[in-house]
Amino acid sequence: MSKLRRAAPLLPEEAGQDLPLLAVCAILTFLACLSVMGAAGAWRAASGWSGQLVSEITLQVLPGEETDGDAAAQDAGALASGLPGVISVEVRARAASEALLRPWLGSAQLPDDFPLPRLVTLEIDPQDPPAAGAVEALFADAPYRVIVDDNRLWAGAIARASGTVRFFAIGLVILMCAAAAAVIVFAARAALSMRREIAEALHLVGAPDRFIIALFQARFFMLGLKAGTVGSILALLAALLLGYAGGSAGALFFLPSLAPGWGVILVVPAAALLAGLISGLAARLTIRAGLRKRS
Repeated sequence: MSKLRRAAPLLPEEAGQDLPLLAVCAILTFLACLSVMGAAGAWRAASGWSGQLVSEITLQVLPGEETDGDAAAQDAGALASGLPGVISVEVRARAASEALLRPWLGSAQLPDDFPLPRLVTLEIDPQDPPAAGAVEALFADAPYRVIVDDNRLWAGAIARASGTVRFFAIGLVILMCAAAAAVIVFAARAALSMRREIAEALHLVGAPDRFIIALFQARFFMLGLKAGTVGSILALLAALLLGYAGGSAGALFFLPSLAPGWGVILVVPAAALLAGLISGLAARLTIRAGLRKRS
C-alpha cells in the first residue's frame, strides 16, 4: 500500500527570506511590549505613591543644644497623636535617620552629639485630614524645632507624571504598530512580485482574487504570530530582569519598585495575536491592491 504524499503549500515558507522580516517584527514587538510593561509599572507605582502621600505627614524633629533627640521625637509624637485627623503615629529612632543617610555617607558613624533630625510619621485620615496649619501651630512653643513635610503636596505632581508616561507609552505602541505594518507592506509587495507566476497560474485555473489574497494573508499572519510570540517573550524576560534590578536598587536607596506585576504575562498572547492581525491585515490590503493593478 503506497503512502499518500502530503501536498506542498502553494506559498512555501523560505527561511532565508523570512528570517530578516521575522527579526524586524520581533524587535518592534519587543520594544512595544517593553513600552506597555514600563507604563504599567509606572502607573502601578504611582498609584501606590499617591496613596501613601495623601495619607501621611512626616515631621522632622530638630533637637536643641540641650534637648535629647529621641525624647524630643517622643514628645512630638505624643502631641501629634491627639490632633484631630491623625490616625496613628510612628516615632523613628536615630538609627532610622542614619540608615537614610547611609547610601550617601557610607558606613561612617556620625558623632553622637551630631544634631541628626528624628523622623515622626503621621498617618492621617484622607477624608478628614488635620486643618491647614494645625500641625505647625501645635509645635509653635515647643523647645525643639519641627519641620512639617506635607506629602500631599507631591500627589498631584506624581499623578501628572504618571499620566504623561502612560500617554507617551500609548503613542510609542501606536508608532511601533505603524512601523510593523509598513514593513509588512513592503514584504508583501516583494512576495507578490516573486510569486507572480503562481498568482497568474491560479488565475488561469479559475481561482478568484480572494483565494490568492487569503493565501498571502495566512502566510503573513503566521509570520506575525511567530514574531509577536518571540518579541513578547523576550520583553517579558527583560521586564522581569529590570523589575528584579529595580527591587534591589529600591532596597539600597529606599526607592519604590517599578515592577509591573504578574498581570503582564497576559501581554505575551495579546501581543502575539495583535502582531499576527496587523501582519495579516497589512498583507491582505497590499495584495488586494496589487492584484487590482494587474487586472
